[in-house]
Amino acid sequence: MAKPILLAVDDDTSVLEAVVQDLRRKYGEHYRIVRAASGAAALDICKQLQERKDAVALFLSDQRMPGMTGVDFLQQAMVIFPEARRVLLTAYADTEAAIRAINSAKIHYYLNKPWDPPEEKLYPVLDDLLQAWNQGYKPAYDGIQVVSVRWAQGDHVVRDFLSRNRIPFKWLNPEQTPEALPLLRGKGIDDAKLPVVLFGDGTALVQPTTIQLASKVGLATQAQQDYYDVVIVGAGPAGLAAGVYGASEGLKTLLVDAYAPGGQAGSSSRIENYLGFPEGLSGDELAKRSWLQAQRLGVEFLTQRVTCIRSENGYHIAVMSDGREITCRVCILSTGVDYCKLDIPCEQEFSGAGLFYGAALTEAISCADEEVYIVGGANSAGQAAMHFSRHAKHVRMLIRGEGLERSMSKYLIDQIAGRPNITVETHTELQALSGNGHLDAVTLSTPSGTETRPATSVFIFIGAEPKTGWLPKEIVTDQKGFILAGPDLKAKAKSAWKLDRDPYLLETSVPGIFVAGDVRYGSVKRCASAVGEGSIAIQFVHQYLATL
Repeated sequence: MAKPILLAVDDDTSVLEAVVQDLRRKYGEHYRIVRAASGAAALDICKQLQERKDAVALFLSDQRMPGMTGVDFLQQAMVIFPEARRVLLTAYADTEAAIRAINSAKIHYYLNKPWDPPEEKLYPVLDDLLQAWNQGYKPAYDGIQVVSVRWAQGDHVVRDFLSRNRIPFKWLNPEQTPEALPLLRGKGIDDAKLPVVLFGDGTALVQPTTIQLASKVGLATQAQQDYYDVVIVGAGPAGLAAGVYGASEGLKTLLVDAYAPGGQAGSSSRIENYLGFPEGLSGDELAKRSWLQAQRLGVEFLTQRVTCIRSENGYHIAVMSDGREITCRVCILSTGVDYCKLDIPCEQEFSGAGLFYGAALTEAISCADEEVYIVGGANSAGQAAMHFSRHAKHVRMLIRGEGLERSMSKYLIDQIAGRPNITVETHTELQALSGNGHLDAVTLSTPSGTETRPATSVFIFIGAEPKTGWLPKEIVTDQKGFILAGPDLKAKAKSAWKLDRDPYLLETSVPGIFVAGDVRYGSVKRCASAVGEGSIAIQFVHQYLATL
């Protein structure tokens, strides 16, 4: 992206050189410094910059120049770049004229010569002016563009992956943006294969995987080393907390996640009951803060999928989806849970094409002026309903029970009751989906009987399906797939533990492999609880390492 321009104008060569040097020293990293020896020359430069569609942030012009005064130049330059900040350099003798020019020529500031030291007399003024200019500046976009229709297979995953990883992008929907498809054709890309991700360097990815996207946008997909003290699988609240405590206590720590920091909690539109945030915060904000903290303390992040773990000679080896292997002394499993599938007809057909699991943050704006259906009655569903109610025409929550009281926090129940465009439909279940290419109707079982209603957006927030299908059989789970650890392991699968000592509180059936967060059997499915488990897991890691 081209840097905005600071244009200095003075007929005195020595003064102009001094101005340019001071500007470059302070602002050269973020702005391009351009000079002109007269008002006329500066106007010619302005016209060239306008033709190139460059942005001018500030004019700094001397007043006394032959042929055209600084005030005259700034008045004419204002016509070409009306938003640029205008500063007049004056001698003490010209102070009164400069003050009058502030009103007549709409000059933002005047500075007396000399301005030494610039740290006291020049930079503070320009800092304020440039800050004000930047607040209204909207640069021409040359970043990542996602070309896709809303219902394309993979569209939601691409947009959600970029959003959750805080990668800026622009969504070009051909149904709303006429130039989108010609843009693809101009690059020789088949517009039938959406989504397509276009990059500022001219390259493109067609129907990319998340790992391909991660590599292209600069996320690490290969570990820097082959060995770590601790490998944490899953970057939800539990994994992030384990990373923070592990790295801060001197452990060489690798945190691996195939998608984005934050886990399921990272997609929450609002968490109101997290300690220390009286106004609440979004899951995305919590994930960002935790990620920055972990990174500062030395945690290495890896965007990869772990396909299996095996243990050899007291070490654990995590195998990545690209075949690379990483060895560690201790592994912490914090893979979290997914929302459950509904097991209804056409569920797979409409997944991502009107039927979504979670996804409140990414899809909310797309649902403007629509009627949205949310299936579920726990806190995550309530938070999503509140978020959608700010965009959608109406939000309908479908729950099987008599009300929200058994599964939702009271503060959320009260908030939902106060929103006129949220309706809670009790004793109601989603039975079927229908549409042509994307969802356009739902069939519901209601107290009044079976109903079919128009619907284009259904969001599922029910159940908790542990992400443990990839684990080896040596790591014991319950029938639902939740990992047994500590006392639960001894109570339910005593024969799986082979050592003389008891397993540590969060230790699985494989010594040196621990579990934290929602994926653990018997865990409390709350964000703060997961953070607590991730934190104390490191205590048991140290105890385990001391036995080796």
